[in-house]
Amino acid sequence: MSDSPANDLPDVVEILDYALELSSGDEVDAAIERISSDITEKLADKNPIVICVLNGGVVFTGQLLPQLRFPLELDYLHATRYRGEMIGAEINWLARPQLEMKDRTVLILDDIFDEGFTLEAIAEHCRAEGAEEVFTAVLVEKRHDRERAKQRPDFVGLTTSDLYLFGSGMDYLGYWRNLPGIYGLKVEWE
Repeated sequence: MSDSPANDLPDVVEILDYALELSSGDEVDAAIERISSDITEKLADKNPIVICVLNGGVVFTGQLLPQLRFPLELDYLHATRYRGEMIGAEINWLARPQLEMKDRTVLILDDIFDEGFTLEAIAEHCRAEGAEEVFTAVLVEKRHDRERAKQRPDFVGLTTSDLYLFGSGMDYLGYWRNLPGIYGLKVEWE
């Protein structure tokens, strides 16, 4: 046997046998179409800066942007609490947005609203940089009773139960962001 990373894949592949499909690719597409309509109604005349939160927001952003039929500028940031783990820790800034936000409308796009502390910190950063308005959009919001940030997303595509989610940009230990649907695993949250 080779010592290549491919030898680690069976566990990652087999996880699909234990996962529940919560939303099909078609349901995800329909949610993105609906959210694009809501965003267009609210932001079409605002010349916004749209910020993709890496890595999870890449798929959502890539599917949403072609449906936004108004002028916008695109930027990105990389802030994470997970670092490849299943439970979040302190926020870690890997890359900050580069565009000037002073007196601009900003729309932050991310994959999931779980507890919301990362998204809240990102929105606070944008306000500190002088953004006039900050809106947030997420593909998925989880329903649960754990503590949440005060700021809620302005636009939500889908809501799900409190499972560990992957697919449609969300990962399972770094894998499966490329699945078109959304899958869930039951885990015990600390």
